[in-house]
Amino acid sequence: MTVSEDDWTQLEAEQHSTGVVMRRLFPRSTQDIFLAVQQPSGRRMLVLRVPSSAAEAQVRRGALPSTRGLALQFVPADTGRRDLQVVLIADDRREVFNPLISDMAATAETEADPAEALHRAVERFEYWRQLLQSIADTGLSPEARRGLYGELTVLRDHFLPNLPAGEAVQTWTGPTGANQDFQTRSAAIEVKTGTATEPQSIVIANERQLDDTGAGQLLLAHLSLDERRGGAGETLPLIIDAIRAAVTSAESRSILDDRLARVGYLTSQRHLYEEPRYTIRKIQFWRVTGQFPRIVEADLRPGVGHCRYRISTTGLDQYRVSAEQVACIVKGEA
Repeated sequence: MTVSEDDWTQLEAEQHSTGVVMRRLFPRSTQDIFLAVQQPSGRRMLVLRVPSSAAEAQVRRGALPSTRGLALQFVPADTGRRDLQVVLIADDRREVFNPLISDMAATAETEADPAEALHRAVERFEYWRQLLQSIADTGLSPEARRGLYGELTVLRDHFLPNLPAGEAVQTWTGPTGANQDFQTRSAAIEVKTGTATEPQSIVIANERQLDDTGAGQLLLAHLSLDERRGGAGETLPLIIDAIRAAVTSAESRSILDDRLARVGYLTSQRHLYEEPRYTIRKIQFWRVTGQFPRIVEADLRPGVGHCRYRISTTGLDQYRVSAEQVACIVKGEA
C-alpha cells in the first residue's frame, strides 16, 4: 500500500470548518486505521485507533519516539479507545511523510491483535526516526550510495526496457524489506555493487538473499563501478531523473518516490549527491541454482540466523547469464 497525494486531495476537498476529516484504510481489516486531515489547520495525520488497554501497554514500554517535523501522540477517542496520531507538523518533512505512514499502516494492518499492531507501528516509526537521523546532514553513506546506484541501474537498463513502466517500478522490492532487490511473478534478482574491477568475492548479507525458495528463477547481479569526483560519470540524481522521465504515471512515480525514501534518498537533499560520479566498468549476472556456492536457511542449525558470508567469484562461469537471457527472464519468457 502506498499513500499518494491523490489520497490527500480527496480528503482535503471535503468541506469542514473544524474537526478531523477521516477515511478508513483497509476496510476489511480488523484494525482501525485512518488517513485524516485536521481542520482548519489542514494538518495531515495517520490515525490508529486502539483499545485504551493497548495504548496503556505501549506507554508502559516507554515514551513514544519523536523526531523533527513529525509528532507521535495519543489522544482520547470514543469510550474505551484512544487514537495514536502521526502528525505532519513541518512542510519540509512532507516528502517522507507518505512513505512513513504507508509503512506504519501496512505493518499494523497485518496484525490480528490491536496491542501488537500498535507496537509494530511504533517500531516502524522508530525505524524511520533513526533513518532520518542518520541522513540528516551528510545523506547516505558511500556504500549505500553505490548500492542504490547499482539497483537503479538494473531497474533502468534491465526492467524498464522489458516491462511496462509501472510494473517495472513495482518489481523493485529491496526497499520494502524483501529478500531480493527485484521480484517478478517468476523470478528474482539480487544486486551487489562494488568498485573492484574483478571482484574476488561478493558479500551476501544473510541466508535468505540467495535462497530461491518460492522465487522461481533467482539471479545474482554484480556491478563493478569506477567512482570519482568530477569527470563524465553519472550521479545519483541524474539516474533518478532518467528513471522518472521514463515513469510517466502519477501513481508509478509515487511508488518510485516511496521506494527512494525508504532507502533514505530524499529529493530535498539532492545537492548532497552531485558527487561522486559513477561509470559502469562491468556488469555480470549469474543464475543461482544447483551447486551455486551459497548458504540458505535450510542449511542452518536451529537457533542460527543472520548469517553474513562471502562467495568466491572463481568458478562461477558455468552459471553466467547473458543480458539477452536476463531480458527473457524479466519478461517471463525463460
